[in-house]
Order: sequence, then structure tokens, then C-alpha cells
Amino acid sequence: MKLNAGIVTNKLSESKAFYTDVLGFGVTFENEFYLLMHTPNHEAEISFLLPNHPSQQPLFHKPFLGDGMYLTIEVENVDSRYEELKKKGIAIKIDLRDEPWGDRHFAIEDPNGVGIDIVQYASRE
Repeated sequence: MKLNAGIVTNKLSESKAFYTDVLGFGVTFENEFYLLMHTPNHEAEISFLLPNHPSQQPLFHKPFLGDGMYLTIEVENVDSRYEELKKKGIAIKIDLRDEPWGDRHFAIEDPNGVGIDIVQYASRE
């Protein structure tokens, strides 16, 4: 089983620019109303769909309103990612921090209002 999260949004071009330029994602497929992107290692995907598109069923018509969703991206070196994004001028929403359980992370926000937690997990052994 494979999960592909999808966001219904009018911001297809902004989303494409953000996920490629900021996070290094690639484009798997796109047309005038749908965009499918993959992580740099091709292990996960995220999609974006225009609201109210006639090719889609009503269940997929309403746009995401920007609340109640987040994504987590696990990285090997969170400190270098943090510095890289700061140099690019990306707004940091939660500053780099260590949690009591050992994880180290920070957060940014995509053009749709989705919080993105970028984390380096503590050893789970």
C-alpha cells in the first residue's frame, strides 16, 4: 500500500514552485488541473488538484482552507536543511529545536497554509 496525500487548491503554480525550489521535489505528472510531485528519493508523493474541476467528482471539488493539516519530512541532517532554507529566505515558522524525546526539527509553511515539520528523528533503537 502506498499513500499519496492530495490538496485541492487554486495554487498549482505556487505549490509547484515551492515544492521544487524549496524542498527539491520533482514533477511526476502534471496537466492543466492536476499536479503530482515526488520527493527527491521518489519514496513519497503529494498531489495538487484544482477545485471544482468538471472532470472530478463532487467529493474532490471543495478547496482546502489551510487549517488542520501538516506534513512531516524526515531528513538526515536537519541542521543543514535549516541553514539552507534560511539562506533561501524561507520563513521559518517554528525555529530549530530539540525535543525532550530526542527529535530535532523546525517548521515552514507551504503556499496552501500547510505546516511542514522538517525533522531528524532520534535513534529509535
